[in-house]
Amino acid sequence: MQNSMFSAMFGAMAQEMRLRTITNNLANVNTTGYKKDNLAFKDTFIRFAHDTIYEPVANLRSDKLFPRPMQVARPRLALALTNFSQGSMRSTGGPLDMAIAGDGFFKIRTPDGDYYSRNGHFQVTPEGVLVTEQGWPVLGQGGEIALPPNAHVTVDGEGRILADGAEVDQFQVVTVDNLALLEKRGESLYQGRNNQPLNEVDATGATVNQGFLEASNVNVVEEMVNMIEAQRTFEAYTKMITNTQETDLKAVTQVGRVK
Repeated sequence: MQNSMFSAMFGAMAQEMRLRTITNNLANVNTTGYKKDNLAFKDTFIRFAHDTIYEPVANLRSDKLFPRPMQVARPRLALALTNFSQGSMRSTGGPLDMAIAGDGFFKIRTPDGDYYSRNGHFQVTPEGVLVTEQGWPVLGQGGEIALPPNAHVTVDGEGRILADGAEVDQFQVVTVDNLALLEKRGESLYQGRNNQPLNEVDATGATVNQGFLEASNVNVVEEMVNMIEAQRTFEAYTKMITNTQETDLKAVTQVGRVK
């Protein structure tokens, strides 16, 4: 089997994964606080058996016993990286809708632990606890945020929560020192990749905007262009596989035939 078959096969697999990523981005174009994914690639090196052999030579003019070392690099998919660029602000006027401008996340407490989120569409339980759409508590400086019943809630740019003019708590708006370590866990939540601990730092410069929600940062036109490109590239790779197969078949059935 020729090397072109392997190259085309891995190329087609890469485009298939790329199409999945693009499709997921487009499906979440209206998801509040959604951050699009981009695929990252890496080079893998193919070593031959003789590449690691260092033969002794009697003199500079001695004939080489083995071919020269040669490494062949092939691109492979490494992982999907999340693009944390700022999404546009959408005005809702809702007193419990919050959007973060700048780097930062709200902290959410779930039965599986604490998570990070950019989705600020919050609600209040009958007990007065501020929660997400899924019913998970939003964390403030004092833990779960509790609001007095029927209070007029206002939030300033630093995330301080005031009920009828009296400060009751402040949002925990934090970020991590390496955003590449964050991994999506569904429901607009993030946690450390492979559950590894993260180093939280203050979200310097981030502001909380009441009455707004952050829209997805997916550019529909850009993603549609990427989808068309990925589809055509996939078709080219499959054609290369077909041509290589036909060439191999011809070599087996015709070139070696005794006349």
